[in-house]
Amino acid sequence: MTKYLSLFFAALLFTLISLGNLFHSVDANSNGTLITQISVVSVEKLPIEAKRTLDLIKKGGPFPYDRDGIVFRNREKILPIAPTGYYREYTVPTPGIKNRGARRIVTGQKQEAYYTQDHYQSFYRIKY
Repeated sequence: MTKYLSLFFAALLFTLISLGNLFHSVDANSNGTLITQISVVSVEKLPIEAKRTLDLIKKGGPFPYDRDGIVFRNREKILPIAPTGYYREYTVPTPGIKNRGARRIVTGQKQEAYYTQDHYQSFYRIKY
């Protein structure tokens, strides 16, 4: 009976991992931590508002929203794991929306940048 339970749980674990891979492609980094594979988008393919936000980030502002430049905590753990304070977030305005909307650019301390159009549910790494 124990043998069958072990086989059952092994099959269940395999199924759950396989289903998870339908939603996120995962890989392990050098220390064995699972990381999510993030699609890449070129700057040219970003919305014009995202390009303008990138220009403001490069210039150091001024930024149109008070919360631009705050620490992004990566609670969703979609971006590579880093210490608190490593990432900063900036609003990408959405035409026709009066509030901040869902679009953001998140930057890291190593000059990497990510774009989300769905309020951190998914990200694209920006290729310069």
